[in-house]
Amino acid sequence: MDVLPGRRRILGGAAATALAVVLPPGGRAFAKGAGEDGIAGRLRALERAHSARLGVFAADAVTGRAVLYRADELFPMCSTFKTIAVAAVLRDLDRDGRFLAKRIRYTKTDVTESGYAPVTGMSETLEAGMTVEDLCAAAIDHSDNAAANLLLRELGGPDAVTRFCRSLGDRVTRLDRWEPALNSGEPGRVTDTTSAQAIGRTYARLTIGDALSTPDRERLAGWLLGNTTGGNRLRAGLPKDWSVAEKTGTGGYGTTNDVGIAWPPGRGPITMAVLSTQHDPAAPADEPLIADAAALLAAALQ
Repeated sequence: MDVLPGRRRILGGAAATALAVVLPPGGRAFAKGAGEDGIAGRLRALERAHSARLGVFAADAVTGRAVLYRADELFPMCSTFKTIAVAAVLRDLDRDGRFLAKRIRYTKTDVTESGYAPVTGMSETLEAGMTVEDLCAAAIDHSDNAAANLLLRELGGPDAVTRFCRSLGDRVTRLDRWEPALNSGEPGRVTDTTSAQAIGRTYARLTIGDALSTPDRERLAGWLLGNTTGGNRLRAGLPKDWSVAEKTGTGGYGTTNDVGIAWPPGRGPITMAVLSTQHDPAAPADEPLIADAAALLAAALQ
């Protein structure tokens, strides 16, 4: 069953344009240096209104137009790493679906120590175990921490995500810890971080680029289209007729992230990465901030 109406059309389009959307650095970036009435000024106003720091990267794969705002500053990655971990499983561990079909057994301790396990913590899955494919789906579609940790275990630990990013040309994104410790989000921490531009380009390579085989790229994009945790973030700020494949991340110090690819009707894909954090360790997630930033990006890239 399709996750969203038109899913096959969207995934087919992603495959067809794969080699054309590497998002070269030479794209026209127009956020830097803009006045207060421009996109940069409006993003600064959002930061002030929400007492937050924003990192933004958005790029139209066809026109090359891009918005960069604090795009190279480091932010806590939080659960946005799960898409990359799943992609590493698809590229480096799976062979013709055989590894995806492998059943993983795990314990109640694996669930409780993860901090969040809406799928792996169910009695039926805990008793029977889950296939690697089901763990991948749970990690992306429900941001299940235990599922992500089990996938990291198969990959060889958090460092495997960092190595995978380096193999894609991403020299910034790094994962150092397991769930839930990686979400601590202290200001100045460099472990478990990324930048909006780095992770945006990595997501583009994985979903509309050629970093994965066509079947794996379509499988990954399908899970991102079916994500259940992002309804109040990028999706809320973008036009309702855009299809959005995204993954959220949430952590300490009000860290609120969303990264993905959007398909406006009749147009090529747009990569979007909006990362945010605050100075207050007890600050709650600020989903309206992400939605408001997404709305500004959609208007800017029309």
